[in-house]
Parts: sequence; structure tokens; C-alpha cells
Amino acid sequence: MTVTAARPRTGVLTGVLTAALVCTGLMAGIFFAFTVSVMPGLANTDDRTFVTAMRQINAAIENGLFGLVFVGALALPALAAVLLARSGRRAAAWWAGAAAVLYLLVLILTMAVEVPLNDQLAQAGTDFARARHDFEGTWVPVNNLRTVLNTLALACLGPALARRTGGVSG
Repeated sequence: MTVTAARPRTGVLTGVLTAALVCTGLMAGIFFAFTVSVMPGLANTDDRTFVTAMRQINAAIENGLFGLVFVGALALPALAAVLLARSGRRAAAWWAGAAAVLYLLVLILTMAVEVPLNDQLAQAGTDFARARHDFEGTWVPVNNLRTVLNTLALACLGPALARRTGGVSG
């Protein structure tokens, strides 16, 4: 008697991978929007406007829908990688796993660098020039790195989705 790996139905894998693609794409879009429009736009404002706008943006983004997508962009590719690996679709699992690892790096940067800077900015008081100086020079390049990593994670989900129905080697 041979034991074979359980093969989740293609519809389940497609659903998980599609949800992963959507969440990862939405997160990449948020970071990209900050990289190409929000931060360059705010760079041309005075210190008070910059600090006030970032405080309001940081407060507004803390909501349930954002949280669901923020966590889903890690959980769903990771789940897809496990399901694909368990069903013998190693190449697809590798791509989904790579997406999860890349997005995990985004989360690490977010929690280790960006969130503390956001919290520091929220508590900075009314010395807007100092608050901006302490925030902008680190937050912007780290966000640019998050944009690149998240976009790479998104790009990994394409091959995972394309290979989800392959055999043991695919």
C-alpha cells in the first residue's frame, strides 16, 4: 500500500493563492503610493504640515480592514506554500514560500523601524522641524525598501498561481 500526499482541490488552492495575490498586491500598492506620491508630495510642504499629515495618515491607517490585508499578505502565501508542499507541488510551493518570506521581511521592517518612528512622531510635541528631521530621513528609505520587497513578493505569487495544478515536480 502506498501513501500519497493529500491533494487539496484546485479550487481551494486557487482561492488561497488568489486571496494571497490580492492582499499582497494591495499592500504593495500602499507602499508604492507612499514611495511615488505621498512622501514626494509631503516633501514639498512645511514642517507643521508634514508632521500633521503623517500623524493623521498613521492614525487613519490603523483600522480593521487594513489589519486584515496587512496580516493576510503574510498568512495567505504561507498557507498556500504549506498546502502546495503537502500536495507535492514543490515548485509552486517554493514560489509561494518566497512570497511569504519576502513579505515577512516587510513586516519586520514595519514593526522594527516604521511603527516606532510613527509612534515617536505622534508623541513629538510641537517642535515640528525636529520631529520631521527625526522621522523623514529614516522612514522614507525604509518605506522604499518595503515597496521593493513587497513588489518582489507579489511577483513570486504569479509563478505559484501558474504552477498550482502541476504534478509532483511542479
